[in-house]
Amino acid sequence: MAQQEREERRGTEHVRVAVIGSGFGGLGAAVRLRREGVTDFVVLERAGSVGGTWRDNTYPGCACDVPSHLYSFSFAPHPDWPRTFSGQEHIRAYLEHVTDLFGLRPHLRLDTEVLRMAWDAERLRWDIETTAGRYSADLVVSATGPLSDPKVPDIPGLDSFPGEVFHSARWNHGFDLRGKRVAVVGTGASAIQIVPAIAPDVSRLTLFQRTPPWVMPRVDRRITGAERALHRALPVTGRLRRGVLWGIRELQVQAFTKHPDELGFVEQLARRNMARAIKDPALRATLTPDYRIGCKRILLSSTYYPALARPHVDVVAAGLAEVRGSTVVGADGTEAEVDAIVFGTGFHVTDMPIAERVFGAGGQSLAQAWSGGMESLRGATAAGFPNWMTVIGPNTGLGNSSMILMIESQLNYLADYLRQLDVLGGRVALDARPGAVRAWNRRVQQRMERTVWNTGGCTSWYLDAAGRNTTVWPGTTTEFRRATRRVDLAEYVVLRPAAPAATASGDLREVSA
Repeated sequence: MAQQEREERRGTEHVRVAVIGSGFGGLGAAVRLRREGVTDFVVLERAGSVGGTWRDNTYPGCACDVPSHLYSFSFAPHPDWPRTFSGQEHIRAYLEHVTDLFGLRPHLRLDTEVLRMAWDAERLRWDIETTAGRYSADLVVSATGPLSDPKVPDIPGLDSFPGEVFHSARWNHGFDLRGKRVAVVGTGASAIQIVPAIAPDVSRLTLFQRTPPWVMPRVDRRITGAERALHRALPVTGRLRRGVLWGIRELQVQAFTKHPDELGFVEQLARRNMARAIKDPALRATLTPDYRIGCKRILLSSTYYPALARPHVDVVAAGLAEVRGSTVVGADGTEAEVDAIVFGTGFHVTDMPIAERVFGAGGQSLAQAWSGGMESLRGATAAGFPNWMTVIGPNTGLGNSSMILMIESQLNYLADYLRQLDVLGGRVALDARPGAVRAWNRRVQQRMERTVWNTGGCTSWYLDAAGRNTTVWPGTTTEFRRATRRVDLAEYVVLRPAAPAATASGDLREVSA
């Protein structure tokens, strides 16, 4: 306590746990910490409010493609979802509700961006520099998420474009698109929501499509007042609804991970969905993917194809290659005069910027450690970065279900990690053994070889620059929950402070687990 008071007088606040980010992962970690009896923690958030990707993405039509009752915490059920697939505003409101329900606001440090965090091998803690001051922590939980930093391609001439330019995750609500000529770049999950939302209002819309997505109907509807009343009166009915939604998706996993050929029937349904709205054979050919469905994330929309069939909407079957003044030029030479360019080009997923700000036991950054591709132990910890844990880490993504399920599994691992530290007692840290990290990732990659994400014939954001899938989990959420239920100390080196004679050199004692 005296040491902590001295540090606070010097302007450094010491806590047991520092959580980075306040989206689903960060708030979930904060809730779990409180439920485990840990109250000495802070949540460092670079923005002025909670919500993560559901705070940042406010573009027209923004909504979730996972059913509402599955896209929420099991420990914070919400009986009053207004629709079967919730919009951005409802999900953000839910996260604000969770923040208040579990008393998290005193732990929040808003407008506090982490600039650098470095492991102090002598004190067995993390030193954290932020835009709002300095912190130190015994344990860091990085919950910045893979969809937090937008990726905008380097397009020749873009800097001299006289019109408006913005990314879907940084929507400029001060610019009125009505009556404007607009170029949308990309055909991912954001773009297929933006296009039908803005198409009725713009004078011309040009969509640059490098690769067409597979699109299935979005079976969305209003949840009736009677349904909501039932879920409030009998919470078990909400849990049953969630369980059915989860079970259906668990049964689908085999087709994605072991038997991609079984997805052919789903392709037929997707083709019929397209044919109902797209009558022009040439446009239908342009919009038909040449890879197995599921290789990229299957997108859900009942309005995307009808929007593309509008007479003032053009689809360019090529990426944006160049900007010449107000003219945008596709890789196939197609030109269009536009007033605004909207990028729906995704995020830094396999090269997360936070990795450049984390420096481990040897002074190496996490980005350097991951220069050959992201890898971690059970999607959580990295060798050489003691007492550092990531939520939604490498190979924890899903192609067909709710990420909240994976987050909650990782929170189980976090809870047991803290228990192990308590059992070991004193000043102690756990560092993932390199061999354990390699063994885990070898098994993951071996299983990945059969999946549709690796064999489906596409290039997706699941793959890193070397073509390695470091993003998706090649199994069921049940399997992942079993794998992260407990911390196996045999997979870690236990670090304790050096003996007094060695303290001056900063040496540590390694204790076999």
